[in-house]
Amino acid sequence: MYSVTSNDGTKIAYDKVGQGPALILVGGAFSYRKFPQQVELAYLLSEYFTVYNYDRRGRGDSGDTQPYDVAREIEDLQALIDEAGGSAYVWGLSSGAALALRATDIGISITKLALHEPPFVVKEGDRKPPKNFTKHTTDLISKNERAAAIKYFMTKGMGAPSFIVSMMRVMPGVWPNLMAVAHTLTYDAALLEGYMEGKKLPATWKKSVNIPTLVIEGTESPASLRNSAQALADLLPNAQLLSKKGLGHTKKLNTKRISPELTSFFLANHS
Repeated sequence: MYSVTSNDGTKIAYDKVGQGPALILVGGAFSYRKFPQQVELAYLLSEYFTVYNYDRRGRGDSGDTQPYDVAREIEDLQALIDEAGGSAYVWGLSSGAALALRATDIGISITKLALHEPPFVVKEGDRKPPKNFTKHTTDLISKNERAAAIKYFMTKGMGAPSFIVSMMRVMPGVWPNLMAVAHTLTYDAALLEGYMEGKKLPATWKKSVNIPTLVIEGTESPASLRNSAQALADLLPNAQLLSKKGLGHTKKLNTKRISPELTSFFLANHS
């Protein structure tokens, strides 16, 4: 394990594997650097890249300086980029894609960006969480009702059936890991606030997010995620949409299908 110190003094823990151009992995809700599929993805990409797989603040071995602010998470990513040599490729998953996108918007040194199914709601008919979603998630965490927060976030936020949560509670090693990062669900809700309820994607992103961008979706994914991917690919001036079966993330990351696509994109025109 390695670590860097973010702008506000928070320790951000990361693992580093491989050789080549720097590539930073930004996990989504419930993710952490030891999440098995994230470890697998880092290993597969390490043949071509120096992969930085980190714990977002509040998770794993990273610190959790309060109060939380989205700007601090962007500074964490910048600290990792500085550690990697001043610029890097970035892959962001779900809320991690939203974080990477917002970081790019303010101009941190990301040279290529892969956005993997960011959970924005862009069509009126798509499923939305309750209007008080962020507040209710925060209230549950403030009362230390972590199990209830996990169930609420998964069912009302992510649209998972209740039985999936019940299954996770009895799966060896799964539930304790979810409980350990449950308090960071409020951070994901803050990152996505408004956008999960149908807030319009900023037109300013046409200018501010102009680096080569790969927007990834699985053809098996829910319509709302696919609509979000299409909308971003249409909005961002230097983006391409990658839509294939097996690239979704709502059930399990198929790392063996995802890693070649990322490798091809990030190494294209690399000198």
